[in-house]
Amino acid sequence: MIDFLELRKIHLDICYFCHMSKLKERWGITSNFQLVVVFIVFGITGSSSVYVGSPILELLSITKESFPDHFLGITLYYFLRILIIFPVYQVLLVLFGFLFGQFKFFWAFEKKMLSRMGIKLDSNT
Repeated sequence: MIDFLELRKIHLDICYFCHMSKLKERWGITSNFQLVVVFIVFGITGSSSVYVGSPILELLSITKESFPDHFLGITLYYFLRILIIFPVYQVLLVLFGFLFGQFKFFWAFEKKMLSRMGIKLDSNT
């Protein structure tokens, strides 16, 4: 007889498989290996953009200490931090995608993201 916990585990495994299949279909990914590589690229890019962005923020004198210690100051600091790190992330995403052999996927991903923000790139590239 199957107990509740074993049944729950089977249900979670099926749900995980369905979500991964939908994600692969939505992104046009053909294999689980490619999906893993894409996740690795996203992970490395996120960490690297913060690492590379920190010296840029320091160069521009954008530190927590340079903003008032109340809600508006902290909010402004994080807003500027995200605003500056965002372009760094975009460039690194395509760069790491290229290095991991997924340039085509990440270039299409980048164009789609930028077009949603109102920035249109040449559709032939």
